[in-house]
Amino acid sequence: MSVVAAVLLGAMWLVFESGLLDSKVSAATGPASDQLAQLAVAPAGSMTGYSREKFKHWIPQPDAGKNCNTREAVLARDGQSVKANSACEVTSGSWTSLYTGERVAQAKGVDIDHMVPLANAWRSGANKWDDAKRQQFANDMSLPQLVAVDSSSNRSKGDQDPSTWKPTAQGQWCVYATDWITVKKSYGLSVTDAEKKALTEMLATCK
Repeated sequence: MSVVAAVLLGAMWLVFESGLLDSKVSAATGPASDQLAQLAVAPAGSMTGYSREKFKHWIPQPDAGKNCNTREAVLARDGQSVKANSACEVTSGSWTSLYTGERVAQAKGVDIDHMVPLANAWRSGANKWDDAKRQQFANDMSLPQLVAVDSSSNRSKGDQDPSTWKPTAQGQWCVYATDWITVKKSYGLSVTDAEKKALTEMLATCK
């Protein structure tokens, strides 16, 4: 071994020993990666029979207040200084989009995104669910399935999975991948090979 090679090898070992590579190591062995490894891998299913109406969403949420539905409940949960009228219509507040980091100052510029899109869920197992489970999925506030984001990025995402769409704010890739995996694991949904690869790459950004 040459002197140069020996020096480089020694330097790499010192970096590893000092813990500077710990973030990549922990991302590869953390809870989200463990959950990802447990997900079934399968080709995307057919869209035959799909309709958004089969996922009844924005149902009443009495715990959020009189006249409130799921959309309004998420707006109140995810926003800052949110105020609403007696009809539970938001009159003021601001929201920071998970996907871009952009601050949105008006509710009309905010979309409530399904982290795992309804159509993607259909292709990965929800086609076999009954209506009650699909309604639960479409309105689930107990998991990171519903998030307030800027309308532009939500519409850009559509029903794509992480292999074809990622948040423009790369600093959010860890959160996005972790949340996506959490939802799919909780509902027993499958992932494609490309989707799993993209999620693995995004988890590598976790620190």
